[in-house]
Amino acid sequence: MLVSAKEMLDKAKAGHYGVGQFNINNLEWTKAILLTAQEMNSPAILGVSAGAGKYMCGFKTVAAMVKAMDADLGITVPIALHLDHGTYEASKECVAAGFTSIMFDGSSYDIAENIEKTKELVKLAHDNGMSIEAEVGAIGGEEDGVVGMGECADPDECKQIADLGIDMLAAGIGNIHGVYPENWAGLQFDVLEKIQEKTGTMPLVLHGGTGIPDEQVKRAITLGVSKINVNTECQLVFTAATREYIEAGKDKVGKGFDPRKVLAPGVQAIQDKVKEKILLFGSDGKA
Repeated sequence: MLVSAKEMLDKAKAGHYGVGQFNINNLEWTKAILLTAQEMNSPAILGVSAGAGKYMCGFKTVAAMVKAMDADLGITVPIALHLDHGTYEASKECVAAGFTSIMFDGSSYDIAENIEKTKELVKLAHDNGMSIEAEVGAIGGEEDGVVGMGECADPDECKQIADLGIDMLAAGIGNIHGVYPENWAGLQFDVLEKIQEKTGTMPLVLHGGTGIPDEQVKRAITLGVSKINVNTECQLVFTAATREYIEAGKDKVGKGFDPRKVLAPGVQAIQDKVKEKILLFGSDGKA
């Protein structure tokens, strides 16, 4: 059931649990996540980066695929189709394409321009029944060629953006995209506490969910995080399972070369990882 992310995240904030955003890269990933969310009776968010959208032929193709799969699989749990780290232009494209949620990442602009562009997109999203996420403070690492230094967000700037009527706020608190280095300092909970104080009931978003220790994720949820993004971790387990299948020579037995068989272990690995994260976030049974 495709919906805006607003209601599911408001419920998560009030109930002190998190909803996972699991990024999709193709039909197999989408099917794996939808079926697992249904099995776990959990809301979920399908994240689509600009690069993944381009790989899948464009945002219109992605939206059409997800809508058809949602219907054909008989999905009854709340699912949001969400643009991840969108530019101003991509945000508008996803509104037109039929997404149910967007993220405008204005963190690379100064706060005045971030506010101006976010305010315009809030109206556009809400006029179309969509939820919108904004960002303050850059998320570290690289995603789709966008590099961030991992600057922590200014709590006062977070309040300024939150007051624009957004539905969720991504705030940098030392988190990064990709695999975390061994010398990573960990999440800056003092900053998160100050942001929570300033933004009140606003659902907060934790990007870069791969590699953050479980206990830190759980603590972040107690401090106002209601949405946790997972992408790299699914990529890692999918690749590892596929490699194991090939290296074991299973593709050379019978019709083991059939793509449906080659990809099956990777799909199962994604389902197992999504189930693990849903249990960690506490969204199981919350649909």
